[in-house]
Amino acid sequence: MQAKKWLVVAGFMVVTPALAMQPASVEYSADWSMETADGAVKGKIYQAPNKERREMNNDGEKMVMIMRRDKKLAWNLMPSERMYLEMKMTDPKVGRDDPMNYDVEQTTVGPDTVNGVKTTKSKIIMKEKKPNGSKMGGFWWMTKENIMMKLDVISIDKGRKDRMKMELDNLKIGKQDASLFEVPSGYSKMDMGGMGKMMMGGEGGDAPAGDSAKGAKEKGGFGIKDAMKLLK
Repeated sequence: MQAKKWLVVAGFMVVTPALAMQPASVEYSADWSMETADGAVKGKIYQAPNKERREMNNDGEKMVMIMRRDKKLAWNLMPSERMYLEMKMTDPKVGRDDPMNYDVEQTTVGPDTVNGVKTTKSKIIMKEKKPNGSKMGGFWWMTKENIMMKLDVISIDKGRKDRMKMELDNLKIGKQDASLFEVPSGYSKMDMGGMGKMMMGGEGGDAPAGDSAKGAKEKGGFGIKDAMKLLK
C-alpha cells in the first residue's frame, strides 16, 4: 500500500506540470490533499522554479518526494531510515513522453474562489495523439501566478474511467529554503532493486539492481505516459 501511494504521488507530480504547460511564477508553500480510487493523501507542498517537495504521512511514517526538474531527477526520502531512492525523469523535450505528443485543450469557465484564493476555473482535455491513446479531462483552478489550487479530472484508458481530485489550502507565497529541495546530509542512497524497479515502471520487487537499471534505460525513464497509467 505504501509503494502504491508513492506511485500515485509520483505520477501526479509528473503529470501536473505537463497539464499546466507554464510553471508557477512564484515560490510558495501550502497544505495539499489528493483523492483517487486508491484512497486519500494529505501533506505539505513546497514549490520553487523547477523544484517541488511533497510531504505526507502514511500510517504514522513521514515520507517525502522531491522533484528536481532542473536535474531531471526525483528523490524519494525515507526519514525514519535516513535513506533515499533516486529516480531519473524523462527529458521533457525528447522521447516518447514529450508533452508535444499530447493535444491539450483549455476553455475558460470563469472566476472562482478556492479556499479564500482567487482563481480562474478552466475546462481541460488532454489526449494522446496516437489512435486509441489515453485521455484525461475535467477542470482546474489556477491563480494569476499560475498556481494550480484545485484539479478535478477523469482519466480514460482502454474504456476504464478513474477520477482524481487535488486541492491546496493555506497557500503562502514567498521564498522557500533551498535545503527543502536537497537530499539531507547523512542519508544513504538505495540501489535501484525492488522498490526502485517498481517506481520506474517495472514489475515485481526483488530484481537485481543491474536488471532494474537496464529496464529503466530501455523504458526511457519515468514520464507522462507512465504517470497517467499510475493515476488509473
